[in-house]
Amino acid sequence: MRREIVLFSKLLYRQGCMPGTSGNLSVRLDAERLLITPTGVSKFLLKAADLVVVDFDGRQISGSRKVTSELNMHLAIYRHRDDVQAVVHSHPPYATAFACAGRGLEEMLCQEAVMTLGVVPLAGYATTGTGDVAASLVSYIPHYDAVLLANHGAVSYGCSLPDAFQKMETVEHLAHVAFVANQLGTPRALKEEQIEQLLVARFRYLQNAQ
Repeated sequence: MRREIVLFSKLLYRQGCMPGTSGNLSVRLDAERLLITPTGVSKFLLKAADLVVVDFDGRQISGSRKVTSELNMHLAIYRHRDDVQAVVHSHPPYATAFACAGRGLEEMLCQEAVMTLGVVPLAGYATTGTGDVAASLVSYIPHYDAVLLANHGAVSYGCSLPDAFQKMETVEHLAHVAFVANQLGTPRALKEEQIEQLLVARFRYLQNAQ
């Protein structure tokens, strides 16, 4: 688990999603503990020994470094989604630009959007490192697998760390597509019947993947 967090931290850094010391990742260890990145450490320079273990009351159990200031956001997601095993918070440039413009990724412009994440909503503004961030997400967590954070960044979560990472990659990809489509002219969103057909295809794909 430690090695996996370090691996995906470096990948997100290299993709420009975690500049400086920004961003944080966590995985659920069991019903009582999670493994999470510390505060104030570059994700490119992160080492396995830097990670800390906390319980679901937010108490640090082990680790010499201080836990990330966004711990409450991670805890809120785990508390509201029993199926979630990993959380990724980062600052992908295009997705963050949408969040700074007060826009979620709500238009279904390409088939991939429907087949993967669907709508990525925008949560209201909350000061980083405070409990307000978790509070701004609560109404979205049960219904979406990724959320933009106003004037902040994005968070994604899934059944594993690779899954949460891929969702974050997809968020940035969809934001990039939406940005370019708007630059080229008037984007042509998928029609309702096209979306319904894609949802049927997605259901079949997920059934076959099991």
